[in-house]
Amino acid sequence: MQIVSGDLIALALQGAFDVIVHGCNCMCMMEAGIAKAIRDTFPEAYLADSRTISGDRKKLGSISTATVHTRHGELTIVNAYTQYHWYGDGPLVDYDAVASAFRQIKKRFSGKRIGYPKIGAGFGGGDWERIAAIIDQELKGEDHTLVVFRHDTTIKEQP
Repeated sequence: MQIVSGDLIALALQGAFDVIVHGCNCMCMMEAGIAKAIRDTFPEAYLADSRTISGDRKKLGSISTATVHTRHGELTIVNAYTQYHWYGDGPLVDYDAVASAFRQIKKRFSGKRIGYPKIGAGFGGGDWERIAAIIDQELKGEDHTLVVFRHDTTIKEQP
């Protein structure tokens, strides 16, 4: 796992990644955190989410995707269903769902540059060290990068 500081969405729009992944609940909401920023920036990702069945527990561990065209080429946004809902006590992230989603990501996007935030460790309340180990295992051999959010980051444009 490579680690950089910055804004995942800004980096993606600047051509740093072919695929970006964020964690979603199974309620078709995308109303907080990076999910909201992705919904606002890439409405196609929200549309892909809204085409799934809201509240369906069978979504846990699955993904939905949307591909958009940026000035640097195609970018695929992956909605990874890593938690069932957004409320309650204890960790909301489902570690098995994280593993399943990233297994599917590797299968579909092997060879691509993949970026993601600390999925499941923010609002999901999960243990980042445990989640990072799962992602490293499932994306072994892939070009994947954790983007630790830092709003004030200035990134040079790629030629």
